[in-house]
Amino acid sequence: QLQASGGGSVQAGGSLKLSCIVSGTDKHIERIKVMSWYRQAQRKQRELVAIIAINSSTIYADSIKGRFTISGDSTRNTQWLQMDNLKPENTAVYYCYFGNLSSRYWSKGTQVTVSS
Repeated sequence: QLQASGGGSVQAGGSLKLSCIVSGTDKHIERIKVMSWYRQAQRKQRELVAIIAINSSTIYADSIKGRFTISGDSTRNTQWLQMDNLKPENTAVYYCYFGNLSSRYWSKGTQVTVSS
């Protein structure tokens, strides 16, 4: 139901902007409380990248602070992750997540590959 896009291959120091929307014109998630991005690198566990709550407060993983920016519009069921100064260690499959009081919604991943 969620569609993440914007991944690709870039060189170190480059930028990408990931987007996440609800796919299907008749689909809408009500009362979103939190929006977030996770990633999973090869042979590693999925980890949190960034969270934004409906009051716009944010939390970032230490490794990406100052380089990534999460934003979102819960009423439009849309969120973004601006990734600047990318590093090879940011290579992973990135997933977006929406959560409300009753359900959790995950996207399929979008691959981000950063070459040195």
